[in-house]
Amino acid sequence: MFPLRLVRGYRALDLARWLLTATAAATAAAFLLRSLGRALGEPAATSVPRLLWCLPALAAVGWLSAAAARAVPAQHPERIAGLAAAGYGPVRIRLLIAVETALAAALGSVLALLLFLVLRNDIAGPGLAADVGLGSSLPAAAPVTLLVLVPLVAGCAAAAAVPLTDALPGRTVVARSTGFHPARIAVPVGLTVVGMALELYGLRPGAEQDGRPVDLPAHLGSVGTAALVGWALTALGLALLTAPLLALAGRVLALRRPGPVRLLAARSLTAEARPLAGPLAVLVLGLAVLVAALGYGDEPDLPVGAAVLLVTGCAAGAVVARALEIRAARREVTAALVRLGAEPATLRAAVAVRAAAAVGVLLLTGGLTALFAAACLV
Repeated sequence: MFPLRLVRGYRALDLARWLLTATAAATAAAFLLRSLGRALGEPAATSVPRLLWCLPALAAVGWLSAAAARAVPAQHPERIAGLAAAGYGPVRIRLLIAVETALAAALGSVLALLLFLVLRNDIAGPGLAADVGLGSSLPAAAPVTLLVLVPLVAGCAAAAAVPLTDALPGRTVVARSTGFHPARIAVPVGLTVVGMALELYGLRPGAEQDGRPVDLPAHLGSVGTAALVGWALTALGLALLTAPLLALAGRVLALRRPGPVRLLAARSLTAEARPLAGPLAVLVLGLAVLVAALGYGDEPDLPVGAAVLLVTGCAAGAVVARALEIRAARREVTAALVRLGAEPATLRAAVAVRAAAAVGVLLLTGGLTALFAAACLV
């Protein structure tokens, strides 16, 4: 019950993290229960693809749990110090954070199960009868086994995301260089070029049948597969370019004798390029994968819209969690700047400039990914 005692003293941001994790877990559990309900009234051959479609939802919940758990030590250093003084080592602190995240995911899974059982009690209409398996017997072990996956994935992801060196006060991780180096963009640029070449090959004018264009979503032949693989490589390359582009944007901001605002924004953006690029890249890549699922999915009854909202919301939550983690890590630097005479308005302006540069990079990579997706699906 110790994790529940920790929750009692949480602030609004911590409760929002709990609610977001529980909501994402409830949505992923709903996907699993829907697959179970469909499997009760359909052949077993169709149940495996439906369960595979639930993997992006589970991955999104795991990513959100990992990002939120990693931000806990930075946001609550006093609690980590108190636990360490009470005899809790880094492994036990990591397990506490993992159990707390798993409890939030379990709460969402239980709510989804209760809604599923209520709908099965002759409340679901004709449109939801097949989704909840109305009229078929429900084995008790089946929903429990499926719903254990959600808190298990969330807890394991949270436990793996918190480094042992970050869980103890006074220990810091040596920051790696995050500057812009041309050698670091070789692999992302190579993936992007190869992906564009494959996509152009798959969409070449000669790829027709009987004078009519091939229906790629319905017919995944060699041409359609080449276009899909090329677009996936292009999206992956653009996602990997996020960190070098953020570092490059920081260097651009520092050109031509910058003032205090531009200098602070440039230095912080260059230093934060690598930790901030991960959630942004996942956000762009997740949207790209979901667009591919929307265009190439062969089952029209799949809740693609709900999957888009889930993955996008989890990725956005991970971005916010990473931003809060970076903000907490910069407390001492911000306090030192204030002691040296920096005005709060200057610091806020630097944050705004840094955020605008990051949004510009995200729009660039996301816009190019959407452009290639449109060219592939039109």
